[in-house]
Amino acid sequence: MKFLRQLPIPQEIKQQFPISEKCAAIKAERDSMIADVFTGSSNKFLLIIGPCSADNETSVMDYVGRLVGLQDKVRDKIIIIPRIYTNKPRTTGEGYKGMATQPDPTKKPDLLEGLISIRRLHLRAIEETGFVCADEMLYPENYRYLSDLLSYIAVGARSVENQQHRLTSSGIRVPVGMKNPTSGDLSVMLNSIRAAQLSHTFLYRGWEVETEGNPLTHAILRGSVNKHGRAMQNYHYEDLILLHEMYAQRNLQNPAVIVDVNHSNSNKQYLEQIRICKEVMHSRKHNSDISRMVKGLMIESYIEDGCQKVDGGVYGKSITDPCLGWEKSERLVLDIADML
Repeated sequence: MKFLRQLPIPQEIKQQFPISEKCAAIKAERDSMIADVFTGSSNKFLLIIGPCSADNETSVMDYVGRLVGLQDKVRDKIIIIPRIYTNKPRTTGEGYKGMATQPDPTKKPDLLEGLISIRRLHLRAIEETGFVCADEMLYPENYRYLSDLLSYIAVGARSVENQQHRLTSSGIRVPVGMKNPTSGDLSVMLNSIRAAQLSHTFLYRGWEVETEGNPLTHAILRGSVNKHGRAMQNYHYEDLILLHEMYAQRNLQNPAVIVDVNHSNSNKQYLEQIRICKEVMHSRKHNSDISRMVKGLMIESYIEDGCQKVDGGVYGKSITDPCLGWEKSERLVLDIADML
């Protein structure tokens, strides 16, 4: 291991790129609206939607800007939380690891510029669109660089069993979604939720810290992979009933689930997201327990359909997992609103 350089601590980056009082007020308002959905005080529906990974500041801001008009059309029923995912987990460790590591995907890693880029991008989203966004907490030690800017955090399928992710989540004040692991074991996900809802004392960034627990920690169903490498779905009616029963057996606060309609649930067949969304909405309509538990959907969407290689050169097209293009995404959001 070679130590290349010491990076600024989160406080230094925050001082260099501070959040304004106006944006902090926007975040506080949005945080309250989203929390009300998870506690049951609001019957609005959440859509966590956006690119698989934030690979280009210009196209991501273009995409998030397009969501503003769409949010206006559905604001009486839906709260849109744009996905600005600045870290990209890799199954084998190979490939583009996200903007936090490579602010320019065609160049070598530059973590200092990466930390600056991701903070600047999340700040721009609030300042220019009024959206406070979601990101994945791939590296718990990086969370503090964005802690004052995010309204939703996801813990991925490969991280959900990790102790540091669970303990860090217990000290976060916004909703944290715990994905089921790639094995599909729902008890692992629920154990992670339980751990994050409790208070803890632990080592974090060289400090002894104490947390109060996060009552807004909840489940994300994203499908799984069996021992033969075959994708297994867990968004069907029977899967949702099972999760409801498993929640009922545990003493967890604010039982809730977000259904991720891509990944193993779609077997990365991105067009299937449309059908899966509508099936979940039908399940909510058919069963009141499911309706109360399913708080929203997670959709991978960008400007252009599909995906491309890193050097593909198509503006607004994913360089990681394939996404729904804008026209299909807009139609889907309007259809979901009608189904509510």
